[in-house]
Amino acid sequence: MSLIRLLIVTDEMEVGGTQRQIATLLEGLDKSRFSPTLLYFRKRSHLVDQVEHAGVETVQIPKRGAIDPGFFLRLRRFLQRGQFDVVHCFSFSGELWGALALTLVGKGRLITSIRGVYEWYRPFQWIVKTWVTRRSFCVVANSQAGADYARRRMKRAARVPIEVVYNGITAVSLAGEEERARMRGSLGVGANSVMVLFVGRLVDHKNLPSLIRAFQRIDSASRYDIRLFVAGEGPERELLVRASKAMRADRLSLLGERRDVAALIQASDFLVLPSRREGLSNAILEAMAAGKPVVASRVGGNVELVAHEETGLLYPGDDDAALAEAIERLAADCHLRNSLGAAARIVAQHEFSREAMIARTERLYEKAAGKSGGGSLAGGKLKSVGVAP
Repeated sequence: MSLIRLLIVTDEMEVGGTQRQIATLLEGLDKSRFSPTLLYFRKRSHLVDQVEHAGVETVQIPKRGAIDPGFFLRLRRFLQRGQFDVVHCFSFSGELWGALALTLVGKGRLITSIRGVYEWYRPFQWIVKTWVTRRSFCVVANSQAGADYARRRMKRAARVPIEVVYNGITAVSLAGEEERARMRGSLGVGANSVMVLFVGRLVDHKNLPSLIRAFQRIDSASRYDIRLFVAGEGPERELLVRASKAMRADRLSLLGERRDVAALIQASDFLVLPSRREGLSNAILEAMAAGKPVVASRVGGNVELVAHEETGLLYPGDDDAALAEAIERLAADCHLRNSLGAAARIVAQHEFSREAMIARTERLYEKAAGKSGGGSLAGGKLKSVGVAP
C-alpha cells in the first residue's frame, strides 16, 4: 500500500499549545502509513527542530503582510508539486491560504481545525471560516466547547462533520524529592514556600492582568509565602514587568520561554490558568500528568479537563477575588493539593493520552484519503471522537 502524503499547514511555529500538539502528532505518526510534511509561514522555534529530528520534512514559505501575492504563488506551486492526499490546516491564516491554494490545485482532501472557543472572531472571520469549512472533508476540534460554539456560528456549514479529538499528553514519571528540591532551589523557592506556576503565551486571552490582581490581593493579606512563576513569552510581558514593580520583590518571577517546562511543573505546587477563553490547554494536561492540581477559570475546554473539587478548582472567569481565594485555599492545604493532584494524574493517563490522540487523528487521515474500511464520516452530525471515559 502506498504511503498517504500528508501536509500539515500552520501560520506560526512559535512555542504555543497548538504548535506543541502539531509537533507531538508529527513525531508519533506511523511512518509506515504516512509520509508527513510540515509547512509553516512564520516564527520558527525549537519545535521545528524537534519535528525535523523525528525525520519529518519541514518547509517554510515566508509570508510578508496580510496580503502577499508572491507568497500565495509559491504556496500554490508547492501544493501542485507535492500532490498531497490530505492537507490539514491550523490557524485562521493557515486555513484561508491553504484552502484557497488547494481549491486551485484541485487535488487533496482538506481538513481544518478548531482550537478554541472563537468568541473573539469578527463577523468577517466567521464568513471566511464558514467558507473554508464548507470545503473541508471534516473539521477537527480539540474540545467539545469549541465544536459546539463553532457549530452554532456556522449554520451554512452544518453538513460538514466536526470531530472532537482531545489533545494528547505523554506519560511522565514523577520527579523524586531530591530532583524537585534542586529545581526549586535553582529558582530560589524555599521548602516552606508555595510555588504557583503559569505556563503559556503571554497574550491577551490568557488574562494575566486578572492573575496579577489576584496576587496583589494575596500580597496584602496572605499568611503564606506564595510565589508566582510565569513561563512563556509574548506581547503581555511588558505589562507583567510593570506589574511586578507594584508587588513584593520576590513575589513574581518571569522565566521567559523555557524548554524545561516539564521540570518546572514537577517543581511547582500547582498550576494556575486564568484565561478568558480556552480550547483544550496543554499546560493543564501536563500538570495533570505530573500529578499537580490546577486552578483554572470556568471557561471553554477547561471544564472538560478540570473536575471541580476532584482534580482541581474552577472559578468564575475574570473574578480575581475568587481566583485569589482558590490560590490561598490550595496554598494552605497540602493534603488537598496532593489528593487533587493524584486524581488528576489518573484522569490524564486514562483519558488524554498521546497515543489516543495520534490514533484517532490517523483514522481521520485514512478516511480522508479513502484508505480506510471504516466508511465515511457521518454528514451533518457532531460526532465526538474523544477518548471514552
